[in-house]
Amino acid sequence: MDIANFFSQYGLILLLIVLLVFMFWSSRRRNQKQKAEQEQRARQTVPGAEVLLQGGLYGTIVSYDPDNLDQPAIVELAPGVDIKVHSQAIMRVVTPSEEFVAGDDYLDAEANSASGATGETGEISSVDDAPASNPVDPDAESGSKPQA
Repeated sequence: MDIANFFSQYGLILLLIVLLVFMFWSSRRRNQKQKAEQEQRARQTVPGAEVLLQGGLYGTIVSYDPDNLDQPAIVELAPGVDIKVHSQAIMRVVTPSEEFVAGDDYLDAEANSASGATGETGEISSVDDAPASNPVDPDAESGSKPQA
């Protein structure tokens, strides 16, 4: 029996066996990789960590039980605004970058700049600093409709 005759009879079966072995190997490798990522995320998911939820919301974890994933996690979206989410709704832990300005830092900066509402160029620095103006004609009566 020569090689050409052997591959003509058993070549397709060998090819299928090789493909099946490759599929099982790649599937196992992918599962191991996913398990390692989940373990890493579980280690990073601690109270005080900033997270991104699947709905696109950013928040800070208040409470989270990594042992019981059926227990909801409590995430603070803003000061005093806590929501319950499914533990698996946490997509990833966000590490703040140097460019990130925390909300408290922004509020402190706004409070410090409240005395100087306009810059040197006279431009208004924020919406709250805008002078109150009445867009309605002051000569028009208060209850009347504008006439065409």
